[in-house]
Amino acid sequence: MVTPNEILIKIFISEKDRKDKTSVEQLEIKMFNTLKTLGIDVENNLTTSDMSSNFKFYFLKSKDVIKTKQYLLKVGDAVTASKVFIQLEDLGISNTSIDHVDHSELENIRNIIRTKAVANARTRALALIKPLNQNIGPAIHIADNEAYNVNQQLQGRVAGVVVTGYSIRGKASDELPKIEFEKINVTTNINVKFILKP
Repeated sequence: MVTPNEILIKIFISEKDRKDKTSVEQLEIKMFNTLKTLGIDVENNLTTSDMSSNFKFYFLKSKDVIKTKQYLLKVGDAVTASKVFIQLEDLGISNTSIDHVDHSELENIRNIIRTKAVANARTRALALIKPLNQNIGPAIHIADNEAYNVNQQLQGRVAGVVVTGYSIRGKASDELPKIEFEKINVTTNINVKFILKP
C-alpha cells in the first residue's frame, strides 16, 4: 500500500456562476496568481482538460453566451489540495473536485514487488521439494499474470473531500477541510517454473 503523491484536481470555471459578471479570463488570472502564492508551478502542473479548444460556449434560450473552461491541477499532497480548495472558494470558484490520484514511482514500486515475488517463489519451491531430496535448477518460465486495471486502482476514492457546491466559507481561516485518500494497493502475481534436479 502506497500513499498517493500526485493528486489531480478538476477545476471548472464558468461565467454563469458569477453574479459580478467576472469574465473567465479575469478568473483565470486570479486563479493563476493564487496558485502561485501556494508555491504551485502552474506552468507544469496546470493543464486545460479540453485540448481541442480553449473555451466551450453554451447558447441559452435567452441567446446569452456562457463561456466555460476546465482545468486539471496536479498537487503533491492532501494539505496542498485542501489549501487549493479554500483559496479557489475565496475566489468564487467552487466547482472543483478530485479527478484521480496517482504515485510518481508506482512502476518502480511494482518492479520491487515483482522481484520479491520471484524470490518468494523460489523459497516456496525449495520448501516443497525438501521432502523429495531434490534440488532447484534454473527457472524455465516466468510469467506476470496480474490483471491490473489502472483506472480502477488509481481512481482516488476520497473521504471527506470538498465537492462541487460545498461551501467552506465561515470556517476558521486556519481550519483545513479534512481530505483522506485511500492508499494505492499495489499487487502482483508471478508464476515461476523451475527445473527439478535429483
